[in-house]
Amino acid sequence: MMTSEQYIESLRGLNMKLYKFGEIVENIVDDPIVRPSLNSFAKTYELAQDPQYEDLMTATSNLTGKKINRFTHLHQSTDDLIKKVKMQRLLGQKTAACFQRCVGMDAANAVYSSTYETDEACGTKYHENFVKFWTKVQDEDLAVDGAMTDVKGDRGLSPSKQADPDLFLHVVERTPEGVYVTGAKAHQTGYLNSHYVLVMPTISMRPGDEDYAISFACPTDAEGITLILGRQSCDTRKTEQFNNIDVGNKTYGGHEVLVIFDHVFIPNDMIFLNGEVQFAGMIVERFAGYHRQSYGGCKVGVGDVLIGATQLAVEMAGCAKASHVKDKIIEMNHLNETLYACGIACSSQGAPTKAGNYLIDLLLANVCKQNVTRFPYDIARLAQDLAGGLMVTQPSEADYRNPATHDYIEKYLKGVDSVPTEQRMRVLRLVENMTMGTAAVGYLPESMHGAGSPQAQRIMISRQANMEQKKALAKVIAHLDEVK
Repeated sequence: MMTSEQYIESLRGLNMKLYKFGEIVENIVDDPIVRPSLNSFAKTYELAQDPQYEDLMTATSNLTGKKINRFTHLHQSTDDLIKKVKMQRLLGQKTAACFQRCVGMDAANAVYSSTYETDEACGTKYHENFVKFWTKVQDEDLAVDGAMTDVKGDRGLSPSKQADPDLFLHVVERTPEGVYVTGAKAHQTGYLNSHYVLVMPTISMRPGDEDYAISFACPTDAEGITLILGRQSCDTRKTEQFNNIDVGNKTYGGHEVLVIFDHVFIPNDMIFLNGEVQFAGMIVERFAGYHRQSYGGCKVGVGDVLIGATQLAVEMAGCAKASHVKDKIIEMNHLNETLYACGIACSSQGAPTKAGNYLIDLLLANVCKQNVTRFPYDIARLAQDLAGGLMVTQPSEADYRNPATHDYIEKYLKGVDSVPTEQRMRVLRLVENMTMGTAAVGYLPESMHGAGSPQAQRIMISRQANMEQKKALAKVIAHLDEVK
C-alpha cells in the first residue's frame, strides 16, 4: 500500500488537461484551489498506514490474498459492508469534507458483480477484463474515480433519441483493437486526485441504445480528455493572503469537474460492457445502492464535526446551558445518528451476489439516502440558528490582522471572556464553511443529488417495498378469506 506522500507524488506524473477560471492549470497537485481536495483524498492513504485504524482501513483481497486498502476492496461479508460505513464516518470526522474515494469503491463492487452476470448470460469476457484491471488497482493501491452521471440533455428522451448524440457518452467508432468514445461525465468528484476513471452507464438502456451501454476504465489523463473545474461558493478565499480564518477548513476540501471525452480510445481488455443494453440497469442500480449506503457513513462523520463546531460556538457565546439550545443540539445528534443507523442497517442485511461479493439491502440503502436528502439540511439549519448572525457578518481576517482595526475586532467580537476572540472567529467560519462555503458543496447539495436525487430513491423504495406481501399480511389479519 502507498503512503500518503507516495500517493501525492504519484499524481505528479499525470498529465491532465484542466481548465480553471478560464485558464489552463499547469500544476494541479499544488494548485491552491485543488490542493485541499487532494489532502482529503490523501487521508485515505494516511489512515491506512496507522495501526490504530488497521481493522477499518485495510482488508484482505479476495483476488490476491494480500493486505490492501479497504477502498480497493470487493466486499466479502456483511462485516465488510459495516466496516466500510464505519471507515467512511471516520474519514468524515478527520476531514470535515468529501474525501472522494468512495465513488470508485462503489463502482468497482457494482461492476464486479454485474460483469459476472453479463458473462453468464451473454458469453462475454467482461468479468475477466475487470478482475485483471482491479487486481492491478489493488496491487498498486491506485486511486479510481467512478463516473456515472451524463449531462443527459433532454430528460424526456432516451440517449439514442437526443438531438445531440454526445449528450450521453457513447461509442463513436469500433475497431478490432477497441472502441472510441465521445461525451461527457458531470459532477465528477475526486477525478483530479485519481489515476484511473471507471465509467458506467447513467441509466437503464433499451434496444436502440447499444452504443450508449458502455462501461470501461482508462487513465484519467488519457488522450482526448479535457477537464473543467466546477465553481464553488467562497472558493477564491483559498487564494487570499490571509486565509487561516476565513476559509474555515483550510486543510481539507472537495472538488467537482466536468469531464469531456473527445474520441477517446478504449482497448478491448478495458471494456466491461459494450452494447448489452439489458445489463446497463443492473450496473446503475447496484452502484446507486452502494453509494446510497456510503452516505450513511461519510455525511455522518462530517455531521459530527459540524455538531462539535456548533457546540463550541454556543459555549463561546455563553448560552450552552439554555434549555432550548441543549434541545437543538440533541436534535442534531438524533438526526445524525439516525443516518448512521440506516447505513449500518442496510449493511448488516447484505447478501452475496453470484460473483461472491456482497451487496447491501437495496431497500434500506434507498431509505438511508432518502433520509440523507433531508437530515443534513436540518442539521445545517440548526447549526446556523445556534451559531448566530456573526457567522456571516464578522470582518475578514485581513481586517483582523490590520493594526488599524485589529483591536476593535478583538474587543467587540468577544464572547465568553476566557475564550480568545480569534478562536471564536475560527469556529464561526468553520460553521459557515460547512453550511454555506466550499465544504457545504459536499455536505448539502451532494446529500441531495449525489447517488441520485430524492425521487430516484422514492422510485426504488416503491419497487422494493414488496406491497403484495404487505397486502397479504393484512388480508390474513382481517380474515378476508372468510368473506365470499
